[in-house]
Amino acid sequence: MAKRKSGELHGFSERTSDIVLVVICAIFLFLVAYPLFYVLVASISNPYDVYAGKTFLFPSGFTLDGYKAVFADSSILTGYINSIKYTVIGTVFSVTMLYLTAYPLSIQELPGRKFFSLFFIFTMYFGGGLVPTYLIVKQTGLINNMWALFLPGGVAVGNMIIVRNFFQNSIPKELIEAAEIDGASKFRIFLQVVIPLSMSMMAVMVVFSMVAYWNDWFTALIYLTGPEKAPLPLVLRNILIRSSASAAQASTISGGYAELNKLTEMIKFSSIIVAAAPMLIIYPFVQKYFEKGMMAGAVKG
Repeated sequence: MAKRKSGELHGFSERTSDIVLVVICAIFLFLVAYPLFYVLVASISNPYDVYAGKTFLFPSGFTLDGYKAVFADSSILTGYINSIKYTVIGTVFSVTMLYLTAYPLSIQELPGRKFFSLFFIFTMYFGGGLVPTYLIVKQTGLINNMWALFLPGGVAVGNMIIVRNFFQNSIPKELIEAAEIDGASKFRIFLQVVIPLSMSMMAVMVVFSMVAYWNDWFTALIYLTGPEKAPLPLVLRNILIRSSASAAQASTISGGYAELNKLTEMIKFSSIIVAAAPMLIIYPFVQKYFEKGMMAGAVKG
């Protein structure tokens, strides 16, 4: 009887802890997801209702005028095409550079390994700044060239350290030695052994790079001078600036300022959703690889 009662108490304790964990996770999910949900709701609501606090969970005064104003600009399509191109090329380039630097540094026998590791880590804490970097890019003839978006920051050192730890802790050394005994070269081992065993980590780095390049507008603002080369975030920024300027100019017109300011607020919320939607669509397809690779690369055995 005592054992049964003890078992019941033990089972009740487990269920209680599960409930507590679920509640805690639900609270954190709400805190993380609600801001984006709020922006989505606000983008299809009347701005005056948004400011009045009527859109806590559901739209109020449903309207799509913000999206119509955003997509009415002919540069949106060009911005989407440019962002897709920059994201694809930048992601391939960045992940390639990560692997080419991380794998050699994961080999204990590499001559000068400590020096090269400290060299990369040094760049995480010290940099020349915006003006020297701009001058270097200008002198190398990369102004108004898309490669100015990739080459100056070709290796993300923080990500490289994660990939290096993954290679050190998750790729069996015995497997590498067996391939060497069979006569495989270093390059062949890298292509046919290391890369296939690190696809989960590659998925993590692809997601990191995609998000970084997709959201990057400041680098394009500095180095790309032609509007036909502007990525989507920069295009949306320009649309919002023009809309705000129009609202300011309309302040002298009776009733004009209120309407244009209302449209500006709708464009602001709509632009966020338009810019974030592609990454939100892609992420669920790589989530399982992301979790697996991130945990493997973060643990040092």
